[in-house]
Amino acid sequence: MESMFTKIGAYQYTSEALIIKGKLQSEGIDVFMADNHTIDFDPLISNAIGGVKLFVRNVDAGKAKQILFAINRYSVDDSGNPVICPQCSSSQVDLVSTIKDLKSLFSFLFSLLLGLLPFYVKYKYCCNNCKNQFL
Repeated sequence: MESMFTKIGAYQYTSEALIIKGKLQSEGIDVFMADNHTIDFDPLISNAIGGVKLFVRNVDAGKAKQILFAINRYSVDDSGNPVICPQCSSSQVDLVSTIKDLKSLFSFLFSLLLGLLPFYVKYKYCCNNCKNQFL
């Protein structure tokens, strides 16, 4: 049996998905979320289960993708200008968290043992084009 729904996105946290859901609903598109309660209960498993998924009806998929394409999903600076990769000059740059240094690793393991969210996280920009990471 063919599915009546099309997955249009997956987001690490429910708050991100709710913003996109609100935008699509304001355009008259019904949006359905999956796995949001699981991730709200334990945010650390978001990557393991593929994040919060947004679905729309097949008939609305084209319009929903156009709306999402119009929203700039990449990082911008405080002035609203896109962050540019210093290596390849691409504007397809995301802000990512890393646990590559020793302090981040110990913080992550300590929080995991206590069932808390990590209290020390280091963020870097990562270029989707050349995979360069920079501050």
